[in-house]
Amino acid sequence: MLKTSAFCAAVSVLALSASLVHATDMPAIGAWNGGSQKVAEASPLALSALAFIKVQTAKIGNESLRKATEDAVFNPETCIVHRANLDEAKKTAIIEKLKAEGLIDEADAARIPGGLMAGIFPPVREDGSACPKLPQSFLAAPGSVFGDHHSQPGGLAEHVSVNLTSSLNLADTYRKTYGTLDAAGNPTLRTGAAGEVADTAFFIDQDIAIAAPVWHDWAKTLVFQWNANGSEFPQLNFGGNGKTDMWGAAGSTKTGAHHIVGIAEAIARDLPAAEIITHASAHSAPVSGAEHNVVNWIRAASIMAGVDPVAKGYLKLDALSHLRIAPQRKGGSIDIQASLPNQPNLMYEYVMHNLSDADYTYTGAATIQSELLLRLVAAKFGYDAADTGKYNTLYRNVVLSHFGSERVMILYVNGGIEAVEKAVDSLKTAKLI
Repeated sequence: MLKTSAFCAAVSVLALSASLVHATDMPAIGAWNGGSQKVAEASPLALSALAFIKVQTAKIGNESLRKATEDAVFNPETCIVHRANLDEAKKTAIIEKLKAEGLIDEADAARIPGGLMAGIFPPVREDGSACPKLPQSFLAAPGSVFGDHHSQPGGLAEHVSVNLTSSLNLADTYRKTYGTLDAAGNPTLRTGAAGEVADTAFFIDQDIAIAAPVWHDWAKTLVFQWNANGSEFPQLNFGGNGKTDMWGAAGSTKTGAHHIVGIAEAIARDLPAAEIITHASAHSAPVSGAEHNVVNWIRAASIMAGVDPVAKGYLKLDALSHLRIAPQRKGGSIDIQASLPNQPNLMYEYVMHNLSDADYTYTGAATIQSELLLRLVAAKFGYDAADTGKYNTLYRNVVLSHFGSERVMILYVNGGIEAVEKAVDSLKTAKLI
C-alpha cells in the first residue's frame, strides 16, 4: 500500500508538470512532431490500430469517398484542401466572417499563442501554397489535448479504431434488431433461424458508418501538434460566441477546433452531404433541442471551406428563417417540421456517430489517473516528472503509446500498482524507455 506522503508528493509533481506543459512552439510547427512519429512507429498498438483503420476504409463502397478518406489518412503528402492558396489576407477575411456570423468568442483567443489566426489555421507545411501539407502524420498524432484521452503518440489511431469499431457495431445492432425478416416477412430480431433474410428496404449507410469516425478526428493532425517538451499545442474553441448561439437565443455551441476544421476539410473535398451532417454530429446529436449545435458547426466549417451550406444541401431555412439540417435521401418527402417544428430532419446515422464518439467517457478519466500511477513508479526507472521534456518524450509518451491509459488502468484495478510497474518494466527490459 502506498504511503500518504508518497501519494501527496505524486500529486504535487502532477500539478508541477501541468504548469510546465504550457511552454509551446505554437504558432510554429511542433518541434517534436518527428519524435512522436518515431515513438508511434515503435508501438504495436498504434501500428495495429492504423492497420485496422486501413482495412475498414478500403471497404467504403463510394469510390470518391473511399479515395478521399484513404488520401487524407494514409498519404503523408496529402493536400489540405480547405487551406489551399490561403494567404494572410484570405485567412483574416474568413476570421472576420466568422466573427460577423457570431461563430467566435474573441475572448478565447487570449490563451492561444498566435491568437485566432493560429487557433483556426494551425501551422502546416507549405502554408499558403496550392497544396499545403500536414505537419505530422495520422500515426504520430495524439487523440486529444495533453493529459486528456489518448494524448500520446499513436493515440489518434487508437481512438479512431475504438470509435470505428463502435460505429460498425451500432450499425449492425440496428440491422440485427430492426432489419431482419422471418420466413413470413415479419420484422424479427435476428437469431439465425431458418428463413431469416435481410430486409432490403431497411438501410443504414455502411460507408458513413466507416467514414464518419475516421473523418471526425482527422484534423487532430493539425490541431494537436507536439511541443519540443513532448506536450501539445492548446486548442481553440469556436463554432459559436457562447452567448446567443441558439438561433439568437441564449446558448453556447463552442467546441474544439479539431471538430470544425475536420468538417471544413470534408466539405472542401466535396464529401456527400449525409456524411458531412453525420460527421458534424459527433460532438452533439441533433436531437433533444440540440440541432443548433450541428447547424452552427456546419456554418462555421462552410465559411472556412468557402461554400454555401444551403446550396450544398447541408442546411435549409425553416418557416422562421432559421437554418436547420436539410433532409437527406427521401426524408423531405413530407415536411415533418410543419407539424413538429422543434424536431430535426433525422437519420439514424447522426445519432449512431454521436454514440460511437464516446470512447473519451472512460479514457479521459483513465488518462488522468494512469498519469498519476506512472509518476508514482517513474523514479524506479530513472525519470523525474519535474524534468518535463525528458519525462514526456522518453517515458510518459512512450509508455502510453505502447499500453494506452485504458490498459494501464485495467492492469492497476486488477493487480494494483505492482501490475503497472511490471508493465513499465517490460519496456525497460526491451530498451524502449
